[in-house]
Order: sequence, then structure tokens, then C-alpha cells
Amino acid sequence: MFLFISETSRVVDIMMTMKLQHLFLAILMFVSYEITVVNAEGEQCGGGAPMENITNFLGMALEYDLADYICCNNHINAEDKGYLEWPEINLFSRLDPKEEIVFYDSVCALPLFVAPRGRSFESFKQESIHHGWPSFRPAEIVSENVIIHPDGRMESKCGTHLGHNLPTNGVDRYCIDLVCIAGTPAAGKEFDASSYTSSALNFSGSYNKTGEIFMIVLYVVLGVVLALLIFYVSRSKCRGKKNEQDKMKSTSEEETASFSEGRQEDRDEFNM
Repeated sequence: MFLFISETSRVVDIMMTMKLQHLFLAILMFVSYEITVVNAEGEQCGGGAPMENITNFLGMALEYDLADYICCNNHINAEDKGYLEWPEINLFSRLDPKEEIVFYDSVCALPLFVAPRGRSFESFKQESIHHGWPSFRPAEIVSENVIIHPDGRMESKCGTHLGHNLPTNGVDRYCIDLVCIAGTPAAGKEFDASSYTSSALNFSGSYNKTGEIFMIVLYVVLGVVLALLIFYVSRSKCRGKKNEQDKMKSTSEEETASFSEGRQEDRDEFNM
């Protein structure tokens, strides 16, 4: 048993002397790594660019360079939070609260969202303003034209970056960049939303799981460290007991040897 503990302790000593900051650095590198998913059909936006007329979408003053970067040259970043409320934008003041509006792809004019649907205009407005970007729900997405990647990143079938899926209370919520849904359909190509029903699931399971993965890895690491500490303490106690036993055994042997020497001296004196 003591031989097993002695051999195992060598491994524990090596692990216990590792610098924990190196371990946590490895974890951070793992969870911060993001795989860029490239549009399966080729170049982002199909090699195209946003329509020129998006700069005057609904009378707004959208920034073309911003749209070109966010929609066609980016998978991660977004327009500024609250951009939809800027004075020259002011999205909701330009919408008819009594009508649904169809939002089209800024590059290829595919219909992407119809809102508000299944809720009030005020609910659509407040949720969007609260989060800082136009926020759509499953009933409002034209599901056939939008791809939701496993990490939550969203793009149109044309390869236009749209935003990310950020579920709220177990229901998908699509946080979308306004500059990427400011397209205009060609004459006679308007989408008939009145007869359309989205096939999107309330919860797709596609969203960024980096935080969850980090917590799982962190709990596992903490569990391993705790187990090692417990083992280290137990091993130290076993060592202490063994040392104490060895000391007692040594003392007993010394006493026995001393007693034997004393008796031998007595015999020698008696023989004399």
C-alpha cells in the first residue's frame, strides 16, 4: 500500500507543481477560439455589395461603408448598439404601427423578416430598443431565406451577414443589423407576407455556447484540482503515519537492542 502511495505521489507532485495560470490560460484560449464558418456557396455576399439606395431606406441616412463592412466583410462585429435610435435613423418613427413591414436583404433583396407578427408593434419596438438592435422572433423570420449556424451566427441565403441568434427565456431572438436588412425589392417582386407562415422553431438550439463551455471546463478543472488537493492531504497524512510508525519501530528496536546489550553485560559479569 505504501509503495502504491509512494509511486502515485510522484505523479501528484508533478501536477501540483504546475503553474495554474498556464492551465487557465489554456482554457481561455479554448473557449475564445471561434471557428469562422464560410458561406458554403462561396464568397460572402456572393462577391457582391449592398444596394446603393440603402442609404435612403425609409428616409433614413444609413452609412453605406458601414453596411458594406458589416454585411459583406464581417462575421463577428455589428453596427453600434442603439444605432436604430440615432436621430438620422430613428427606425420606429418611420414605421406604420398598424402595418407589418417586410425587411429585405440589403444585397440581394431576399425577404428576410416580417414584423411585427404574433405581437404588438409596441412589443417589437420596446424589445428592439432595449437590446439596441432590431430584434425579431421565430414567427417573423422568412425561414427559407435565412441560415442560422450552430454558433448562432445568421446570414441570408445570399451570404449576407445579418446578426446573431440570442435566445431569451428559451425562445430564439434574432438580433439583426439594420444596415443589412434595408434592401428594396425590384418592381413587381414584392413579397406577399399575408399568405406566409414561418416554419422556424421557437428554439433552434443554435446559439453561441462559449459561456456554457467555459463554465463546464472551469467546473471540471476545479473538481480535478480539489480531488488532487484531497489526495495530496491524504497522502501527507499517510506519510506522517508511516513516519510515526517507522519512528516507533526504530525506538522499539533501539530499546530492544539496548535491553539485549544490558543482559549480555550482566551475563558477562556473572561469568566473571
